Amino acid sequence: MGLGDHYVNTSIAVTDMERAIAFYEGTLGLVSVRAGVDGSRIYAAAGETALMVYPSPEHAGRATATMATWYVDDVEAMVDELTARGVTFVHYEGVVADGFDYSTNEKGIAPRAGGGRIAWFQDPDGNTFAVEGDR
Repeated sequence: MGLGDHYVNTSIAVTDMERAIAFYEGTLGLVSVRAGVDGSRIYAAAGETALMVYPSPEHAGRATATMATWYVDDVEAMVDELTARGVTFVHYEGVVADGFDYSTNEKGIAPRAGGGRIAWFQDPDGNTFAVEGDR
């Protein structure tokens, strides 16, 4: 049995669990399904555990890549909803990767190579996340 036969989730390091809980639960509206003795939280997405947030100040916000992506039916509607909840989307201009321009519009939404759209945002520690869809 290979790794593809098993469930996987992502782990996000944060500096301040109280601030992280306010963001992940209050702002993003995620539901904690488990809490660790260290204050960590595991959040559900689409009925499955998917995101672990744990205290690790020395590692928080150091990754430069997107930590997790939520796949949604309507990117613009999700961006509007999250913006109304206080999320600020990252804006990129002139960002070209593999010959494709990922510049964002006024809402922070960029076209995806091969179709669809994507928008990036960050948590209070600078960990980057995305919402993607519209294929």
